[in-house]
Amino acid sequence: MASLLQGRLPVSEDLLLMQKGTMMRKVRSKNWKKLRFFRLQEDCMTVWHARQVGASAKPSFSISDVETVREGDESELLRSLAEELPLMQGFTIVFRGRRSNLDLVANSVEEAQIWMEGLQLLVNFVTNMDQQERLDQWLRDWFQRGDKNQDGRITFQEVQRLLHLMNVEMDQDYAFQLFQTADASQSGTLEGEEFVTFYKALTKRAEVQELFENFSADGEKLTLLEFVDFLREEQKEGDCASDLALELINRYEPSESGKLRCVLSMDGFLNYLCSEDGDIFNQTCLPIYQDMTQPLNHYYINSSHNTYLLGDQFCGQSSVEGYIRALKRGCRCVEVDIWDGPTGEPIVYHGHTLTSRILFKDVVASVAQYAFQTSDYPVILSLENHCSSEQQEVLARHLTQILGEQLIDTTLDGQLPTQLPSPEELRNKILVKGKKLRTLEEDLEEEEEEEELESQLERELEAQIQPETQELNPRRKDKKEKKSKPILCPSLSALVVYLKSVSFHSFTHSREHYRFYEISSFSETKAKGLIKEAGNEFVQHNAWQLSRVYPSGLRTDSSNYNPQEFWNVGCQMVAMNVQTAGLEMDIYDGFFRQNGGCGYVLKPDFLRDAQSSFHPEKPISPFKAQTLIIQVISGQQFPKGAKTKEGSITDPLVRVEIFGVRPDTSRHDTSHVENNGFNPHWGQTLCFRVLVPELALLRFVVKDYNWTSRDDFVGQYTLPWTCMRQGYRHVHLLSKDGVSLHPASLFVYICIREEVEEAES
Repeated sequence: MASLLQGRLPVSEDLLLMQKGTMMRKVRSKNWKKLRFFRLQEDCMTVWHARQVGASAKPSFSISDVETVREGDESELLRSLAEELPLMQGFTIVFRGRRSNLDLVANSVEEAQIWMEGLQLLVNFVTNMDQQERLDQWLRDWFQRGDKNQDGRITFQEVQRLLHLMNVEMDQDYAFQLFQTADASQSGTLEGEEFVTFYKALTKRAEVQELFENFSADGEKLTLLEFVDFLREEQKEGDCASDLALELINRYEPSESGKLRCVLSMDGFLNYLCSEDGDIFNQTCLPIYQDMTQPLNHYYINSSHNTYLLGDQFCGQSSVEGYIRALKRGCRCVEVDIWDGPTGEPIVYHGHTLTSRILFKDVVASVAQYAFQTSDYPVILSLENHCSSEQQEVLARHLTQILGEQLIDTTLDGQLPTQLPSPEELRNKILVKGKKLRTLEEDLEEEEEEEELESQLERELEAQIQPETQELNPRRKDKKEKKSKPILCPSLSALVVYLKSVSFHSFTHSREHYRFYEISSFSETKAKGLIKEAGNEFVQHNAWQLSRVYPSGLRTDSSNYNPQEFWNVGCQMVAMNVQTAGLEMDIYDGFFRQNGGCGYVLKPDFLRDAQSSFHPEKPISPFKAQTLIIQVISGQQFPKGAKTKEGSITDPLVRVEIFGVRPDTSRHDTSHVENNGFNPHWGQTLCFRVLVPELALLRFVVKDYNWTSRDDFVGQYTLPWTCMRQGYRHVHLLSKDGVSLHPASLFVYICIREEVEEAES
């Protein structure tokens, strides 16, 4: 522990007790509860478990895989077992990506607190690690896997096996030579720090050394002027290159003398290229950088379909965890299907299926708690209401009481608006989308009437006059008689302010009969048809009114469509089954990674113009085509695919894909490199011509060529074209679940050339 935590993390009593180990009950379901022995390893970064004390143990999880730790009363599963297992002794470990939570129950409240506080301390420590510390910890994790007998040492044979697991294929004599050099104690084995030394000797980057020497006069260092030239000529940093060069030297040069002399060594150069400053994603696009004061209909909004489902659409589990995960990943529109519950409490599930049921009030409580933890821009509750009038009253009461001041229940200033409010105006607010009995104008008119009525009553009470309320306002009495049997109860209707759901008939009908605060939903099939039939009209429609697209009912496996074609016509809420990983969610997550991950991305100006002539199927001027030149140079430390055999090595190839308007959508592959997932080299150049870069996304995928089935995925990274930086850049790969595969990366060179002539149709 000391080697990892030196001077950075105090040795706490909690961590020492966790290293001794604890018997806890692992809970998977109401019927599966087993005692297991959990122990924090000496490295303080991995937890192993066994059936009992002293039994053969195996890895359970790495601290780097943990997102957070929650108390037992926040777990649906543990709450359902509260009569059997004490909630105060339970806690939940929440993992990154789509990995299921781990629910544990300790033998006492004190033991539970020790593990909760100790784990959270370590999670915070890992979160704050710098680039080099993350690499070192990654190596320690591998060392733990190779150290089968857990004696803190590994032999050369164990190193060979470990290298295979790490996707390294190398000459045995060369590997043994590096092993002996790293074995400082000449013991015939490597300890943890010696293994780190051994690994670093393996990872020398010849292609980076060559690039360094191209700009260095003496091959030993980059002077300030040489580094400025590199930043200006290759990295396209422009006029800021001089100031930036000094900043980067101070940030990444490891030697103090180098910093004083304003020079960059080879190590400092590599540190820069592997850092966020050398990343392909433009760091200026990571925080909120867009105008957030435009009306809601001018933004793409991160949206979820059937948010309560963790699995398929027919018999999957319904859980508030679906809402928590969606909101924490930046989702701003969540869907709630509500039905009458048997006890008078409305329930949420996929109606007429075998999906499990959860309480509506629990959903609202989870939204209230997690709505603004990731983003403080507005959350939209999309209600699919199938309840009776009686239980609709309960819905309205829960929304009002649980959400309180978070809930928008009238216009912001009490006046009739002329356009939708902006995300900025709606910060920390929750809006209800659903059916509405009347127009917003009628609602506001009635509010004024009620205020007048209250004022009149007060005056009459002062004069000791108490007539019947209905006699004071016969107009309201008439309205009540007309709506004696409403399909929708008035109290729930009143909570729908800016997002009234209306049926779509045609674009002409919408223009003539609908208002800007009304919203229509389209199945993916309907929306695709409209794009082909009337693409430009769809663009113009979405410039003034919100649209929501949802997956086909035939997608019972919770698969997804490609959101890009709906973004191309400006559809704001393109709802996804966020529980399902794959290409479609890679595109979605990559797109919403920009603008602070706040869940709102401003549409291009030609999709915000109600008179726009843009047609996504036939993009024409004034858009200038651009040519993208990508040289895929090399790769670093790829993990093995999920089904790759232990003894085999990945044969990687790189696929680069462009997603955008139909003419722009294309892909190119490199050749594959045999038996090298560790440091493959391609040096291949791929070219793309793009007509509408404002709508394009770029996706890098590493695949295993030697895998014969469809499961050849190794890693991916997706980003918007507008957030891409030119020059020599690293692409840091993500898993299918969108979790970092650090230190796996691609090293590429990016060049964008704008054509002089305008793009042809």
